[in-house]
Amino acid sequence: MTDALSFVDENIRRIRGTISNACAKAGREPKSVRLMAVTKTVAPELINRAVKDGIELLGENRVQEYLSKKEQYISSAEVHIIGHLQTNKVKYIINDVSMIQSVDSERLLSEISRLAVKNGRIMDILCEVNIGGEDSKSGVSPEEIRDLLTAAVNTEGVRLRGLMTIPPPSDSDIFLGRMKELYDRLSEDFPMDVLSMGMTHDYAAAVAHGSTLVRVGTGIFGARNYST
Repeated sequence: MTDALSFVDENIRRIRGTISNACAKAGREPKSVRLMAVTKTVAPELINRAVKDGIELLGENRVQEYLSKKEQYISSAEVHIIGHLQTNKVKYIINDVSMIQSVDSERLLSEISRLAVKNGRIMDILCEVNIGGEDSKSGVSPEEIRDLLTAAVNTEGVRLRGLMTIPPPSDSDIFLGRMKELYDRLSEDFPMDVLSMGMTHDYAAAVAHGSTLVRVGTGIFGARNYST
């Protein structure tokens, strides 16, 4: 485990350096980009090591896995849901997480609203865009996103913060650029300050294209068994 902890330490230092360099090239301040540690299938010991290394933001893909591990986490880190969220799972996380990044339907939006109001809170959300039009991915199309954003700003108990996407890996740079253009256009009409895009393979490019939040899992913790 000692070697694994050192591995996490070194990876976080390297990723922060890469983000700083990408920001410098883009004329941005490094503090304008948040680094999220994605925790899917990662042992709590390694997650806590990342938090001790200064990671302030954790990304959870699966509600059931999160519920099984959350009591073992250092409580100082902020937690976001980034995976596809079923409406019947919202009740389990409504009081635990600070943001849901994967809002992809008015039905889900309505359930988040209902439970947020019931629990006396405001839930920050990002609306997920399927920028590459891939059948295997969640999110609404660029053509439909305006309708979802309109619904979000008119829904009680939620606060629209921005957009999230997972671009096709084969043409990531192209779609990152398209996503930034879409975000800029929509920001003229909707109050947004978060553009969540970029993962282990493309986070530097995402920073160059204006991402304010990058979601890195393998780059921090190494390859994992995603079948579990």
